[in-house]
Amino acid sequence: MRGRAMAAAGRRRMPDEVRAAAVRTVIFLAVTLVALIFSSLASLAHARKAMTSGLMITGIGVFAVVWGLLEIVISRQIAAQRRRGPGSDSPLAGSRPPRY
Repeated sequence: MRGRAMAAAGRRRMPDEVRAAAVRTVIFLAVTLVALIFSSLASLAHARKAMTSGLMITGIGVFAVVWGLLEIVISRQIAAQRRRGPGSDSPLAGSRPPRY
């Protein structure tokens, strides 16, 4: 237990907008997987209307998951830029100098 607490203390906390985007993406993924299982079971039961609605929800869910992943990437980049500060024009302005 003690090792876990020390490892968690060493990690940096995700910014709020990144965490919110990650939670939304996981929820979209869960709904998409449930819809996929529902449409698979409806296909086995030969229920066309249920299968069609399940596949539509699955397709919309795939779009939402991809949207969420892009939102995570973009919000991480924005948070990293915010951490570097307003005076840094180049992306590597806050990085370490190169070794020669």
